Amino acid sequence: MQQSDFRKKQPVKWMTTTALLMAMTTAMSSFSIPVPGGHLYLCDVVICTAAVLLDPLGAFIAGGVGSFLGDFFFYPAPMFVSLISHGLQAVVISQIVRRAKPERRGRAALLGVLLGGVLMVTGYTVGRAFVYSTPEYAVLKLPFEILQAAIGGAAALILCFKSGLLPFWDKFTR
Repeated sequence: MQQSDFRKKQPVKWMTTTALLMAMTTAMSSFSIPVPGGHLYLCDVVICTAAVLLDPLGAFIAGGVGSFLGDFFFYPAPMFVSLISHGLQAVVISQIVRRAKPERRGRAALLGVLLGGVLMVTGYTVGRAFVYSTPEYAVLKLPFEILQAAIGGAAALILCFKSGLLPFWDKFTR
């Protein structure tokens, strides 16, 4: 069943799953792991996983709105940057995975995670330059954004394609 069919034929199940993934993104974006020189957030694991599993609308809600709410509740300054950057990241991943043939979903997801990561890192770099009025601060945080995108994307690909989440998801959405 295509994901758009899942949303149309089982709207309550789709809405509940999307809301759960959005709540998980909010929770994962509300705390960080301190690393030398900054913080590492693990919300990208949930965002990329949701984007592989859900249709673009659900991916945007889970990724963009979830990270927006995480910032809104705990650190509101970059909340709109998060909405746009993570929302676009999720939509791009979802669109690329949806357009792939079933036997090429893994490669499509890898391409989507790479392109989505580039969009997210670029969005945060440009957004931080405007929010904090200094491009130097944005460039200073660039390595942490790249690390966050890489860890989140790799973990999501492992969850979806190596741990058995995708076959479970396919059965769940039938």
